Parts: sequence; structure tokens; C-alpha cells
Amino acid sequence: MAQADTWPDRKLMLGFLILPKPGIVALVVASGLTGIYLGGHGVLHGHTALWTLLGLALATAGAAALNNFIDRDIDLVMHRTSGRSVPSGSVSANAAYIFGTVLVTLALIILKICVSLLVTVLTGAAVFIYVVLYSLFLKRRTPLATHIGGIAGAMPPLIGYAAVHGSLDMHAVILFLIIVVWQQPHFWSLALKYREEYAKAKVPILPVAKGVAVTKQRILLYVLLQFPVMWLPYYHQMAGAYYLAVAMSLSVVYLALTMKFVFSTDGREMTIFHFSNAYLMLVFGAMIADAIR
Repeated sequence: MAQADTWPDRKLMLGFLILPKPGIVALVVASGLTGIYLGGHGVLHGHTALWTLLGLALATAGAAALNNFIDRDIDLVMHRTSGRSVPSGSVSANAAYIFGTVLVTLALIILKICVSLLVTVLTGAAVFIYVVLYSLFLKRRTPLATHIGGIAGAMPPLIGYAAVHGSLDMHAVILFLIIVVWQQPHFWSLALKYREEYAKAKVPILPVAKGVAVTKQRILLYVLLQFPVMWLPYYHQMAGAYYLAVAMSLSVVYLALTMKFVFSTDGREMTIFHFSNAYLMLVFGAMIADAIR
């Protein structure tokens, strides 16, 4: 009987642990750290870095919780997302809303007090774009929603850079562009895998609105765009020849996998999706290792 009594508490705790999408939080913190390192010219500025990354993590977790609240009806329809905290019933919709609002508010307070107004405004803008523009208004209306949502997803390195540099410049814009271009094939490959579920939930993502062939063409286009974008850090002397060699080699592998996927009838969407995760981490790692101080 005692075990049965404690099960709801454990279910609730697990629900709150997965509600903020910890994998996404980790990716955001990693990209924010890249911006901090490059903005500080190889110096991490421990105090600023700590509060910036904490603020980014809290804001991302809060935005994810609010996204769970907004998408609870969609998530319930889709098998892939039906196990999330709100549709599974482990966390109530009201609790997710309050939890997300508190985390975002706390993040902005921390960033304003401990970092800067610029970083606070940028973080607030990222949350607004993702939660309000993307999740609340555009996701259910147009396949262009992913482009708007992608702006929010590309802002963490911009925020990290601004935290230690004190302003935004061309280097910050390049970090932003890298993720803007990276995000679209990353998401579309996942969307292709689950296009039938998105169609069932009436979400007009690109594979649902335009079809598989068009989506594959767009993925290929954005993978090709990564070549000139990944060259920019070298051209603008953010990183050296080692970074360039790593970035171009990984881009060639990414292109080869994409070409195989585009011209094949086999389902290789998740191969592209998983490789894109490793691709971004390795590119940023090479950039940090080879940063020109």
C-alpha cells in the first residue's frame, strides 16, 4: 500500500523533470556557451557566464513548459508526443502554465540583475517569438512557422556573445546565422518522419502542406547553404584553419547523407536528424578549440 501511495508523487516528479525538455535546454546552454567563449575572446568570465547560462537554461525550460501547455491538444493526438507531461496527465495544464511562467520570470530577473539589460531584452524576445508568435499563433496556421520559431532557437549564442562582449557585432550575427540555417533541415527531417501524425493533428508543417518531394528539396538547399555560412567564421577571423577543415569535412558528410536521403525511397529521416545534432556540436567545438583571440 505504501508503494501505491508514493507512485503519484514519483509520477509528478518525473513529469516536472521532462516538462522543460532537458535535451533542448542542454543544446541551448551549449550554444550559449559558444557565444560566451567567442564574445569573450577565449575568456569565459566565470561570474557572467554562470548567470547567463543559468538564465538561458531557466528561460528555455520555462518556454518549453509553456509550449507544452499550448500544444497539449496537439500532443495528445500525436503518438510521438502523447507521453509528454501534460497530455499523459502527470502534470496538469494549469501547473505547466504556472511552472513555465515562473521559470521565465525568474530567468529575466536573474539576467537583468546579474548580467545586463541587453541580454534580458534578447532573452525576453526569444521567449516571446517561440511561445507567442510560433507556438500560439503560427504553428497551426502556416508552414512558415518554423522559420519564425527558428529565430528564437538561433538566439542563444547571440545572447551569450552579448553577455560578455556588451554589444552585438558581425561575429554575433554569424553565430546566429549558423543556427538559423542549421535548424530548418534538422526540424524538417523530423517532420518528415512524423508527417502523418502532424497531418492527423492538423499542423501544416512543410511535409503536410507541400509534400515529401518539396521538403526533401528544401532540406538539400539548406544543407548546401551551410557551406558558405560555415566559411564565415574563418573569413571574419573568428576561428582558424583547423575549424575550417573540421566544418567543411562535416558539411561534406552531411551533404552526402542528405543526397542519399533525397534520392532514396528508404526512410532515412532520423539519420539526418541525429547527424545534424552531432554536426552542430562538433562545429561549435571546433570553433571554440580554434578561436582566434
